[in-house]
Amino acid sequence: MQKTWLITGSSRGFGRALVRSALEAGDSVAATARRPEQLDDLVAEFGDRIRAIGLDVTDRQGVVAAIVQAREAFGRIDVIVNNAGYANVAPVETGDDEDFRTQFETNFWGVYNVSKAVIPVLRAQGGGLIVQFSSVGGRVGGSAGIASYQAAKFAIDGFSRVLRAEVEQFGIKVLLVEPSGFRTDWSGSSMTVHALPEEYESTIGARYRQDAPSPNLTAGDPERAAGILVRLARRDDLPHNLPLGANAARMSAAFDRAQLESDLAWQDVSRSADFGEPYPVDFPPPATPVA
Repeated sequence: MQKTWLITGSSRGFGRALVRSALEAGDSVAATARRPEQLDDLVAEFGDRIRAIGLDVTDRQGVVAAIVQAREAFGRIDVIVNNAGYANVAPVETGDDEDFRTQFETNFWGVYNVSKAVIPVLRAQGGGLIVQFSSVGGRVGGSAGIASYQAAKFAIDGFSRVLRAEVEQFGIKVLLVEPSGFRTDWSGSSMTVHALPEEYESTIGARYRQDAPSPNLTAGDPERAAGILVRLARRDDLPHNLPLGANAARMSAAFDRAQLESDLAWQDVSRSADFGEPYPVDFPPPATPVA
């Protein structure tokens, strides 16, 4: 039951908690980070069961090299975790285009690079698990100020659905993790809040211009989350999407219920666009009477 992991973004936050949890469970870990020396303490503690590897996930050749190093160290890779990512804050209207693209390079293309490079390895060994870190925002969306980050998370969801359909025949599973707020430095030192125009202070500023993240947004314990994922990696029957955290569970269920209610209310209109269906049909009555 022991597993070999490759985890991106391992130097802090979720990634570091997951590295430690896997090692404490007796597993082996190829832990990648832009600054692998930040993992020296874990290497000293766990020895040969961890290999710290320098990696920028936007570097495709570097990704391939990291996978080769992981296989040379441990012989195989059972679980790949695409965790590396960050968010900067700015309105779409005034945000810097290059910063938007740079975030997307890490948050989406990094996931693409690692997933694509590891498929042949998993296929050759008869299976494995790819864990994609998204966000509850990647399901419900609408968080003002982090358009690049949330757009990437929506893209990861769509990409992972297609990936799952393509590789499940090879015994490869794909799990999309959707956390809500956790006590990491995601909204701390990892985040840059750019200058906000006065017009956006009531929306973006109200959320991000504070000395410390709100406890209501950071209720999640990364060590508990890591323990859950280590246990899940040993299970054959997995959900496709896993909201992680009380806020994620509440928000995703509420969003899904509202979406279903809307789809059902408009289904006759939706169907009427096809040949052979009744047309025209009445629209649903307005939810609020128009004065």
